[in-house]
Amino acid sequence: MSAPDTLISGAADARAESVGALFDSNQGDGLALRVALSHGTGFSLDVDVRLPGQGVSAIFGPSGCGKTTLLRCVAGLTRPDKGHVAVGGQVWQDDAAGIWLPTHRRPLGMVFQEASLFAHLTVQGNLDYGLRRVPKAERRVSLAQAIELLGIGHLLARRPAGLSGGERQRVAIARALATSPRLLLMDEPLASLDAARKTELLPWFELLARELRIPILYVTHALDEVARLADHMLLLDAGRVRAHGPAAQMMARLDLARGHGDAAGVLVEGHVGAIDTDDHLLHLRFAGGELLCVHTPDAPQRALGQPLRVRVLARDVSLALSAAQDTSILNVLPATVQALAEDGPAQMLVSLDLNGCTLLARITRKSATALQLRPGLHVYAQVKGAAVLD
Repeated sequence: MSAPDTLISGAADARAESVGALFDSNQGDGLALRVALSHGTGFSLDVDVRLPGQGVSAIFGPSGCGKTTLLRCVAGLTRPDKGHVAVGGQVWQDDAAGIWLPTHRRPLGMVFQEASLFAHLTVQGNLDYGLRRVPKAERRVSLAQAIELLGIGHLLARRPAGLSGGERQRVAIARALATSPRLLLMDEPLASLDAARKTELLPWFELLARELRIPILYVTHALDEVARLADHMLLLDAGRVRAHGPAAQMMARLDLARGHGDAAGVLVEGHVGAIDTDDHLLHLRFAGGELLCVHTPDAPQRALGQPLRVRVLARDVSLALSAAQDTSILNVLPATVQALAEDGPAQMLVSLDLNGCTLLARITRKSATALQLRPGLHVYAQVKGAAVLD
């Protein structure tokens, strides 16, 4: 089934004040998903989870773990052997009660890897197609506001062939919003784009995540996308839920970070404590201390006290038993070793506590032995880099 055939009408939720009220329905009880499915290939999916009723829930895991299959079950494109799917208190499937809503009756929007726009229609025509799927009495989304949210007003007269990959995806998202969805499903929407187009599109995705008060299920196997976009994280492994919870907590778990290699890291949330315009640095103040982050002139402007989230990769954290005096590393923070775990034949991951905040350090086994690292040991975390995410 093509993407346009899965753009379904229905109720919608509230939009933030900066663009106006796009949605006005109640979130109810969030998302309740209980799905069991077996394939003849030997693969089986068995998921029983509740997810938040707003923000981005990233469905994360390696290829073949069941991410897209789960999304298709939620959309009604694949019927599981057993299932219960409820969104905002509205039941879409309940086998015990004999309830099954087909895809065209589920108020959802779906965005795929490929935008799948109608080539013979302009951008405006594609958006109008999505809008026509919703009876006038049920339209709770202003198309003009969706166009403003995605920044595509200057593209309305163009045809898909004249758009970049990132522009096509923004149009596809606006078309999905035009259907007044209660749930937005995204199936690896950046996977088919090159690095430049991903860089172009990610800020729009961040804006979408901040502004919409409807739940978004976002399938990905890229940890950097989880770090930038996700509020909640559902980790699948071989068709089973390995863990789920707030993204920051999930990424800080030592058992889950093992095997991520250079992508292992944590999210640190705080606020802007100071802005050094001469040296182009932001001071992030958080419970564990202060981090200095590069803030180039072309980066979004920040204000004192503004909430700030950064990503600190484990590979960018080294450890010392005393505070270095003569060093180029600006961020040296006192910490306590919480736990250690092997991460390959020569590497160790070290979990650190900074006044209730967690950092991860990826060091060699030889260094861990030389420093005699153990839980409870007081050390200094030397943070070589912290990437501002929002």
